[in-house]
Amino acid sequence: MIDCIVVIPTYNEALNVEDVVSSVIAVGYDVLIVDDNSPDGTGEIADGLARESDRVAVLHRLAKLGLGPAYAAGFERALQQGSAIVCQMDADLSHDAQDLPGLVRAVSEGADLAIGSRYVSGGATSGWPWIRKAISRGGNWYAATLLSLPIRDATGGFRAWKADALRSVDPGSCDATGYGFQVEMSMRSHDAGLVIVEVPITFRDRRRGRSKMSSAIALEAMYKVTVWSLRRRFGRG
Repeated sequence: MIDCIVVIPTYNEALNVEDVVSSVIAVGYDVLIVDDNSPDGTGEIADGLARESDRVAVLHRLAKLGLGPAYAAGFERALQQGSAIVCQMDADLSHDAQDLPGLVRAVSEGADLAIGSRYVSGGATSGWPWIRKAISRGGNWYAATLLSLPIRDATGGFRAWKADALRSVDPGSCDATGYGFQVEMSMRSHDAGLVIVEVPITFRDRRRGRSKMSSAIALEAMYKVTVWSLRRRFGRG
């Protein structure tokens, strides 16, 4: 098997963490859970999974400090361990672990970054109301247009990275803490000239637990995109 680890941030995902870990192990990859001191016991469940399998590791953080910093911490640990390919996915089962081998294959065949894309041919969202689809597509259009990104799903969080490529874009120095982190990493990858491919996936809405998305997070992402665009055009933000 290709040396690959899947980084999964968690916060209050006690209802999902066991299933998502099992699904990743089933397709042959190791798992690193990054838990932000979830009050619902997610971290303790993850520790139990790690005791049961040497394919599972857990990184505990002291508090809920944001999705971006959680990923950055997980990426740093994965790179320290020497993984050749580092993947990222959500903990709520909206990403299908059966799609992981396709993302990993794209990287092993030459891509620096493979994005599981809802918005290329063959990609889809399942169970979304029209308003959510409109907001998601609008956000991707806004980011791609203002930042001149040739990426259809710049906000997608289901990705596989070549280790050296991930290291080169320095996730720990990213400005965005929320879902804008995905856009910032897309922007940095494009600006660095990385080879980026989009692999079609079907994104499914969570069935258990509460979504972490909020209007404040969405507004933060839009604000960051606007600032990054101004910096590109005028050299200031």
